[in-house]
Amino acid sequence: MTPAGVPLLSARGVRVAFPGRRGAPDARAVDGVDLDIGPGEIVALVGESGCGKTTLARALLGLVEPTAGQVSFDGRPLEYSGRALKAYRRRVQLVLQDPSGSLNPRHTVYDAVAEGLRIHRFDGDERATVAGALSRAGLRPPERFFLRHPHELSGGQRQRVVIAGALALEPELLVADEPVASLDASVRGEILALLLRLRDRLGLSALVVTHDLGLAWNIADRVAVMYLGRIVETGPVERVLTAPRHPYTRALLSVLPEATGDPVILTGEPPDPSRVPSGCRFHARCPVLAGGAADRAGVARACRERDPGMPDGSGAAQVACHWAHAREG
Repeated sequence: MTPAGVPLLSARGVRVAFPGRRGAPDARAVDGVDLDIGPGEIVALVGESGCGKTTLARALLGLVEPTAGQVSFDGRPLEYSGRALKAYRRRVQLVLQDPSGSLNPRHTVYDAVAEGLRIHRFDGDERATVAGALSRAGLRPPERFFLRHPHELSGGQRQRVVIAGALALEPELLVADEPVASLDASVRGEILALLLRLRDRLGLSALVVTHDLGLAWNIADRVAVMYLGRIVETGPVERVLTAPRHPYTRALLSVLPEATGDPVILTGEPPDPSRVPSGCRFHARCPVLAGGAADRAGVARACRERDPGMPDGSGAAQVACHWAHAREG
């Protein structure tokens, strides 16, 4: 059991770089991230495609060894030996976005849920454990689903089978990568409600990786907004999504269907992670800088030349933005 005040999962200074081709600079997919997830807490990791959020999630799962920095679980640094990782992955389970791709079409539902138990050489009652996992995932009566194959299920039922496979090992943390992206709108709410029930009933923690701030609003206790390999704003979900401080967070929120006012359209594409801009890495696309507000606040030069730093990973509301700090100072 995690001691009081100690995060269940903690990343400190985590960097993941991929070698460039033909002598090009390394691509800094994750570029110095601090992030904590507490027991029973749901954290949403939000950002555009290519911002590094999936690579960070893979590093937290032990699927990618960080180039630098450290991942700790339950107060202990993660080890990368085969035996240590196998034990770790029993406690931390991945839920992928595409249930059709995660499930072997030739396997029955029973075999899909039992697979992890067999890999970890579970010595208890396999049938009862599979039935319990399916029931907790909302597939009842579970025995009715044992001999079905994925093609016989709806998209929502397939995602529940994937979640049941993760639950069978009784993990302490779920890492859910776009868990409802491939589902119809009518089913998304059911899966999000299921994740919240699992947290309330089992005490599960979760990291939900998503591009959708609306999803974060519905499920997360805390949100971390990521841009070009770094977290640029973090804090309690109500604080960040009702009073965003970073221009990037504001732009993401402005295009939600329920947003008021005109959407903020960011110019250009996110920079190449092998050629990260100087200063604030968002400055080339920043509407605050382009519109003159940063200049009026006296921070335009700092935006272009000085790194604004990074949030420290705790639960406090923090932002990496010279303009936001100038406004609040």
